[in-house]
Formats: sequence, structure tokens, C-alpha cells
Amino acid sequence: MAPPDPLPVLLAPFLARPDRAGVLCDFDGTLSAIVDDPARARPVPGAVDVLGRLANHYRTVAVVSGRPVAFLREHLGGRGLVLCGLYGLERLRGTEIEEAEGAGAWRPVVAEVTTRAESADGPGVDVEPKGLSVTLHYRNWPGREADTRAWADAEARRTGLVVHPGRLCFELRPPIDRDKGSVVRELAAGLDAACFLGDDAGDLAAFDALDALERDGLFALRVGVRSTEGPTAILERSDVQVDGPAGALELLERLSP
Repeated sequence: MAPPDPLPVLLAPFLARPDRAGVLCDFDGTLSAIVDDPARARPVPGAVDVLGRLANHYRTVAVVSGRPVAFLREHLGGRGLVLCGLYGLERLRGTEIEEAEGAGAWRPVVAEVTTRAESADGPGVDVEPKGLSVTLHYRNWPGREADTRAWADAEARRTGLVVHPGRLCFELRPPIDRDKGSVVRELAAGLDAACFLGDDAGDLAAFDALDALERDGLFALRVGVRSTEGPTAILERSDVQVDGPAGALELLERLSP
């Protein structure tokens, strides 16, 4: 006999008062399949439509991502979504991209590190420039993880940037106290219910924020998106698990009017 479906109970506070609820989610691995070339990532079919419907129904619907806001705007913009990129270093305000305080001063530093990473003296892996950060992907370079981490650590010591491990990658970011948790705390403050869907280590900060808000009375729902590469902590910390972007889309559909 199959266990009972927990979602009707978990989604009830959202469906009952959408004007007091927020739906927040990650992009890569949650709305989009993981691909070898990050530039080729796209929302799975149906995701953009359901997010647009949710944005017309709920108080706040947001995509909180490690992607630059310009990328998110290209693929998700114009639908009433809140778009926050680079782990909170960027946010779309109207038609303008707003940077976190102090972030812009680090842009030349990141540009210089990006140039070094792409040179013959770099780590020899795929380099993803993001403006305010740079990601070193070793997904397509088996055996390069340790060397990539050593190169990133050396650059961090030299420049003051901070290394953040990700899914088969290392990212160098400015030393600014912003992450997905910062964004979730701001977006979910004052709501009665909020959920976050995520699949990777960077999403744990969003779960932490929901934990803190839950202690203050928020109904919090942490959704872990399963993948073969994601950290086990995402599933251990979640209230419910779904299978990849297809499962995330199914849950979002069940939140849709």
C-alpha cells in the first residue's frame, strides 16, 4: 500500500491564502536540467508558463539563483517574477539591475581573475564569467577538481575573493555577506507561508532562512529536488522531495490556481 501523499496538507496554507504566501525557487537543477555548457541551460518546458500563473496569484514568486540577473531576465523576465541573481549580489528592480552595496567595487578584481583563469596559467577548466563573480567548472575535466580548488584558493588569498564550492565547480565571489538565505529572509518576511525549492549546496542557506522565519511563526516548506550530483543535506533538510526539474514543475503546478 502506497504511503499517503503529504502534499495536500503541506500546500494547504499556500492555496488557502495565496495573497499572504510566497513561492521561491532555484534555477539550475530545479527549473532547468543540468547541462555541460551552462550557457545552454533553459527552463524545462512548462516552467515559464506556470511561474507566470503563480506570479499573478501569489504575493511573491521569485527565482533566486547563482546566475546573473541578465540571464534570468532573458529567459524568465516580463512575467511579474522577482529575479535575484549571483546569490543575492544582484536583483532586478523594474528594468534596472541593482547590485548589493559594495559589490561593484569588486568588478575589476573579478574581471582580472577571470582573465587569469582563461589564460594558459589558469586551472585548465571551463570558465564562466558572471561579472561580479566567476565560476570554474571541472564537470568536463575529470581529475581536475583538486588542481582547480588549489588555483581558486590561491586566487582568493591573492585578491580577497571568497571560494564557494558548487556542483562540480568552484566560484570566486566578493567577500560580501549575501547569499540565498539573505534573499529569502527579505522576500518571505511578513508572509504567512513560504516555500523554497532547491537542489544544491547554495540552497541550504535558503533552508536556513526558512528555519529562522518558521520560529517566528511562518509556515515554511523546504522542497528538496533530487539529483545524482546534489548534496545529501538538501534531502535530509527538506520537508518533501521531488525528482529533478520535472518533479519541481509538478509541485509548482499543484500550487497553481
